[in-house]
Amino acid sequence: MASSAELHQRRSAAVARGVSSMIPSYVSTAGGGTMTDVDGREWIDFAAGIAVTNVGNAAPKVVEAVKAQVERFTHTCFMIAPYEQYVAVCEQLAELTPGDFEKRSALFNSGAEAVENAVKIARHATGRPAVVVFDHAYHGRTNLTMALTAKVMPYKQGFGPFAGEIYRVPMSYPLRDGRGGADAAAYAIGQIEKTVGASNVAAVLIEPIQGEGGFVVPAEGFLPALAAWSKAAGAVFIADEIQTGFCRTGEWFASSHEGVEPDLITTAKGIAGGLPLAAVTGRAEIMDSVHPGGLGGTYGGNPIACAAALASIETMRELDLAAAARHIESVARPRLEALAAKHPAIGEVRGRGAMLAVEVVIPGEDSAAGPAPDPVLTGAVAKAAHELGLLLLTCGTYGNVIRLLPPLIISDDELDRGLSLLEQAFSSI
Repeated sequence: MASSAELHQRRSAAVARGVSSMIPSYVSTAGGGTMTDVDGREWIDFAAGIAVTNVGNAAPKVVEAVKAQVERFTHTCFMIAPYEQYVAVCEQLAELTPGDFEKRSALFNSGAEAVENAVKIARHATGRPAVVVFDHAYHGRTNLTMALTAKVMPYKQGFGPFAGEIYRVPMSYPLRDGRGGADAAAYAIGQIEKTVGASNVAAVLIEPIQGEGGFVVPAEGFLPALAAWSKAAGAVFIADEIQTGFCRTGEWFASSHEGVEPDLITTAKGIAGGLPLAAVTGRAEIMDSVHPGGLGGTYGGNPIACAAALASIETMRELDLAAAARHIESVARPRLEALAAKHPAIGEVRGRGAMLAVEVVIPGEDSAAGPAPDPVLTGAVAKAAHELGLLLLTCGTYGNVIRLLPPLIISDDELDRGLSLLEQAFSSI
């Protein structure tokens, strides 16, 4: 097997420069809470493929289901010759997603595709053009989802022009705005009504906990207030649960923490144990407003990915991975708060379940926008962690947030070792 150095030379000659990687090592095997590179080095995995391998890498039921499906057939295109697996995934989504109302789903390949289609559906159902999104939001890398995404570099720089009728309003960011949930929602709603007009809004699109934007948990009451306003205004309330979904936050979906029942919900990442699958699920009358043939795609709901999703969902139920996420938080949050007490550069510990983060700031340098971000220190800590054998990710509008996304099946020993390496990385800088 080629070494990481040899693979990197081959990569430089074959892979586009715009596709970057967090670490210079190349993976050979992965499972549980660890991965091993081609040089034999073990890594503690606090990334889970960006919240994808919630059930772990090579989860036994997923492997078995994929093998069995490959032997039967790999593709027919559901729009041409349908199959049970697609229907079964949609049935599971109707049961698992928030809300007791009648639901429908459509399956796609990626989170960005799901978001694009949710916007299509909302516009078709309402006959309105405007889509409201939020500061710090991330929704994907396609043309429309880049317009929906807030951060310019690296996601949007040089790729415009972007789709129109996208309107951005302030997000509830307690560390930086100091507002309670009701106050923050009233301010955002005021901006919508003044700059967009309620009667023009097709959809309000929001991540219940922001992902790439910095694991921002809105103040309590913010999400319910926006959902209520959307209902009164005749707008579709869309929850982007692509990173938060499938037990990641300690509930099956993060909207449930405050009892929010989105009109539409987008999912991907954790749905299929690492295979590409995404979905839009929502109220039957909204989903069914689109004419036959208006939704779809050649690979959307591929039978192998659907088989993996059904096995992944079965694994989440059997192992109660929502409870596992809450357990991870019960172990990790006290360690992170102790780390924050030791290092003044940690401005806040936040998150829910196994979606936790620390925001790194410059102590004493505050402004009306809150503590000054420190992306340099953030990058140095991440680099030190990688050198120690801990795979973790950074995020945030200002590049100053370290996020923890371990697989939900990580062992206590692996979790403890990873947290110790993070503490060591902070202490070494």
